[in-house]
Amino acid sequence: MNDTHANTTQTEDGKLTAWERMEIARHTRRPQMLFYVSRLFEDFIELHGDRLSGDDPAMVCGIARFEGETVFVVGQHKGISTDEKVARNFGMAHPEGYRKALRIFRLAEKLGYPVVSFVDTPAAYPGIRAEERGQGMAIAANLLEMTRTDTPIFAAVLGEGGSGGALGIAVADYVAMLEYAVYTICPPERCAEILWRDVEEKRQAAEALRITAADLLSFGVIDTVVTEPAGGAHNAPEEMVAPLAAEIRAFLAKHKCGEWTLEKRRAKFRRFGQWHENQT
Repeated sequence: MNDTHANTTQTEDGKLTAWERMEIARHTRRPQMLFYVSRLFEDFIELHGDRLSGDDPAMVCGIARFEGETVFVVGQHKGISTDEKVARNFGMAHPEGYRKALRIFRLAEKLGYPVVSFVDTPAAYPGIRAEERGQGMAIAANLLEMTRTDTPIFAAVLGEGGSGGALGIAVADYVAMLEYAVYTICPPERCAEILWRDVEEKRQAAEALRITAADLLSFGVIDTVVTEPAGGAHNAPEEMVAPLAAEIRAFLAKHKCGEWTLEKRRAKFRRFGQWHENQT
């Protein structure tokens, strides 16, 4: 059976392994960015191009209203049909996609509006042409500039949060992660090939990588876990809209109270990677 179609709903949700959660995060019927955009926002207008080399359909950016309040929207969209998946490169953005996203972050700062970012990508596109056009530099620029962008940023990890391709739009004041989403520096299959020289060790790799929402919440990498319907969001997509809307609503309310500051965002990310040595 294909992993993306595996029936994980027969296992008690609380006992799902990390790999089983990865399968749910990759499920072909899992709702994607544009599903949420169409239901969460009004008057969404997509903006195109990085003003340097072109546009990237894998990275969707625009301006919209959330319950009457203007916000900018950034995120990856993998595609539903085969043709759309190919056209959007399975959600793996090229350098122009990250430059387009950065243009939106800067525009939001200039106009004084918050940003809502949706993360759902296996990784940034690793092809030769992407590297030739500066993939690493584009992502690095986003990481740097998002620590300088003085406007509130909300990020939601919808499915796969893969490597720098995800982090390139997720250096945010507040990060929400769907219950069965995953967030990792490296796909379990690649990790297994590197460490064990055997892709079949992917389940062990998934456990070792600590990719689940519960793990990441305990580490402080994310700020909240958004509960999904039994078995995953693909079983009841419409039920995911209200809880995600509630998170955005609460974020914007705190923005009006001055909760989110650039220094707090910087401090949050400086804490990542801290370790403590046990005294024996």
